[in-house]
Amino acid sequence: MFRWIANNYRTFLWALALAIAVWLAAVTGADPDETRALTTSIPVEIIGQDPSLVINGEIPGEVRITLRAPRSVWNLINADPRLIRAILDLSGLAIGEHNVDLQIQVNARPVQIVSASPQSVVFSLEPLATKSLAVDLTISGEAAIGYQIGEPVLRPTEVVIAGPESQIETVARARVAISLDGIREELDQTIPVQILDETGRPVTGLTVTPDSIHVNLPVSQQGGYRDLAVKIVITGRVASGYRLTDISVFPPVVTVFATDPELVNNLPGVLETMPLDLQNVQEDINTRLALNLPPGISIVGEQTVLVQAGISAIESSVTLAGQKVEIVGLTNGENAQVSPATVDVIVSGPLPLLDLITTQDVRVTVDLTGLPPGTHQVTPQVEVLISDVSVESILPATIEVVITAAGVPTGTPNP
Repeated sequence: MFRWIANNYRTFLWALALAIAVWLAAVTGADPDETRALTTSIPVEIIGQDPSLVINGEIPGEVRITLRAPRSVWNLINADPRLIRAILDLSGLAIGEHNVDLQIQVNARPVQIVSASPQSVVFSLEPLATKSLAVDLTISGEAAIGYQIGEPVLRPTEVVIAGPESQIETVARARVAISLDGIREELDQTIPVQILDETGRPVTGLTVTPDSIHVNLPVSQQGGYRDLAVKIVITGRVASGYRLTDISVFPPVVTVFATDPELVNNLPGVLETMPLDLQNVQEDINTRLALNLPPGISIVGEQTVLVQAGISAIESSVTLAGQKVEIVGLTNGENAQVSPATVDVIVSGPLPLLDLITTQDVRVTVDLTGLPPGTHQVTPQVEVLISDVSVESILPATIEVVITAAGVPTGTPNP
């Protein structure tokens, strides 16, 4: 028996190899391998970092990965992308420059990692440093005329910055910046903190605590000054058939001054313009008007205000009945008869134009170009010879046209 096995062991090995090959071919045919790039990028996880060290350099937030795996494994990965992780392991790394390969882990089998982009990350590790800085307030611009600002209040007045030691050493100051251009009211805002170097350039990549400062800046009006709303005074009526669509004034608020503060304090809340005459106006108005100032009161800055008024014609519609239908495009030797011979046309537009429109200003045609002899339903075309007047509808919307060859009676179409 043993001698028979010894004499035929090669045959057994060949049979086993053939069986394995047949099994692999069957499995591969039913579940073929596919090489694909993941449809979504995988976030990079950082582990093993020494808490006393910080990263100085750009660490990619995600990595693109291409895998080779059976179709059944791809179905698992697509159903749960969390099966794949990209890990940057900093365990045991000390201060200095490093080039570390990303570790791609796939919690599904069998899988072959074809490529990863990026494959490695270059960065440096530095000691974690902190620094406290007093916050400076930078003010630009000026308050509105007649207003003065008080002492600003910052809460808190200091911030703590943390980051790589080399970057902390470049920091010169922390500041918040505000603009006072034309301010009339108390400023009460939370402003982001800016970390700057000695040249005034921002230093990034640092942790700032807190990252914003609450700024309160009192603003008060000086004695003898007062802000008043501007009221437009209108006289007359626009032309017949027109309407006033809108009216505006700029600036809507003006500042007045008097050497005697009681004069401005006794004023009502508005200041009227000189009259704007709208009598028989038919177009938009863009003009400057003076203000009606009481004695002892003066305007601070520009002495007039810009007034804009929109004037437009009233829209309406009118029906032009019995417009004759003209035939165009009929070839020589053909006759045509239309039914009905007239149509009603409804037009719309500015009322002053509609009051002047006549039947001679509207032309109704049917174009028979290329139509063979016979009965046809044709949509008439309307041309209005007055601009800004448009056609709303035609009654009826289609008409019957009977085309006959020369010498053939057209007959009388049924109504």
